[in-house]
Amino acid sequence: MRALVAAAVAVLPLASAHAWEPTKPIEIIVPFPPGGSSDQMARTIQGAIQKNELAKQPIIIVNKPAAAGGEAMLDIQKSAGDPHKLITTSSGIYMTPLATKLPVSWRDFTPVAMMAQDAFLLWVNAAKPYKTAKDFIDAARTAAPPLKTGGNGSKREDHLISVTMEQSAGVKITYVPYQGGGPSSVQLAGGHIDANMNNPAEEVANWRSGATRPLCVFSKKPLAYTQKVTADMSWADIPTCPSQGLDVTYEMLRGMFMPGKVTPEQQAFYVDLFRKVTETPEWKAYLERNALVPDFRSGQAFVDFLTEDERKHKELMGKAGFIATQ
Repeated sequence: MRALVAAAVAVLPLASAHAWEPTKPIEIIVPFPPGGSSDQMARTIQGAIQKNELAKQPIIIVNKPAAAGGEAMLDIQKSAGDPHKLITTSSGIYMTPLATKLPVSWRDFTPVAMMAQDAFLLWVNAAKPYKTAKDFIDAARTAAPPLKTGGNGSKREDHLISVTMEQSAGVKITYVPYQGGGPSSVQLAGGHIDANMNNPAEEVANWRSGATRPLCVFSKKPLAYTQKVTADMSWADIPTCPSQGLDVTYEMLRGMFMPGKVTPEQQAFYVDLFRKVTETPEWKAYLERNALVPDFRSGQAFVDFLTEDERKHKELMGKAGFIATQ
């Protein structure tokens, strides 16, 4: 009898993990245009789930980039109780409401899992003489007119890094907003701006082609990936910005959320699903290809991260003058 009881207890976690399953297609909303890094992540997840048969229902990707992702966030807010809808998002989950007074918060949602963190790098046109972050900052001190950086929209992550870099180094830089990291990369390769702060995924093609060059990564430690990306450099070979005298660090969460008012069983299904995704070869290849920092968190660990990360963004955005007052 004791053996039977022990066996029953042993299978309880598996049973409870699948106490609920989706009964119709699962919709993942991406608050950015097709082709961007968030869209790439969602489609990688979609492919990994389908190839490895991790869910019985199909995954549908829906792009809603309007209002800097605000449309997507409001959609999830209004979908309270719907367990067949999710949103993949980044630091915009704090930045858009803070910068626009949009009446929505990540606390209106159900945190499911943080899948990874995304690094940012300081990139320059390969024809420019800058070889280090110090070279770039030294040039910025005397440039007239100021050097120009570009990035993924006004009051977004790239803009925040640019202003923080100005404040930390005591220089003047002109920031030019574009409609995404792709256009910013094109403008840098064409020599129309002096630098950008793109993610690895957004700049790797131009780095491989020799059009752009990374000076440093805005992280406390170098990226872990040692496979060569160009003939002589890997992601791990790129120094950190603090090690070059530019004391600025910034990494961006990549997470999954459900609407509010779903049941614990529904939340648990997706936590288990995304944990399985991170164990697939497709996900691991995606992380290395895009030099993402592996960092899976769920439950209270994810909530604690969000709480602290939101506090940091409020502080940085306040110093940058990005927080809407009306």
